[in-house]
Amino acid sequence: MRKSVTLLITGVLCLLFTFSASAQEKGIASYYHDSLEGLQMANGDYYDPAQLTCAHLSLPFGTVVKIASVDNPDQSVMAIVTDRGPFVDGRIVDLSRSAAEELGIIEDGITEVVVAVVKVGDNKYNPKD
Repeated sequence: MRKSVTLLITGVLCLLFTFSASAQEKGIASYYHDSLEGLQMANGDYYDPAQLTCAHLSLPFGTVVKIASVDNPDQSVMAIVTDRGPFVDGRIVDLSRSAAEELGIIEDGITEVVVAVVKVGDNKYNPKD
């Protein structure tokens, strides 16, 4: 009896740590250059710097993420994954200009962040042409 309770508690703890670890990641955020405005993103939409969007290498399109600055956790932004990237080692998310402004990284260009999944998207491609 005692052994089965111990195994059950261990299993539950492992699941909790697995889910929380997979739902957050820490790394560097950067943002899209203004010259990319109007270009098609990986999900089929066109980049609009005024929208709160971002690029992530593996999260499904349409996923809502909360991105918080490590230096100032009160400084955060919610964005929707619409593109793939960034393709620079150590970077985990590329932000639209609007999202970067809310996060306060326009001047520095990059900052260390924690990205947390708020709602997993449907990963749909949205062809516009």
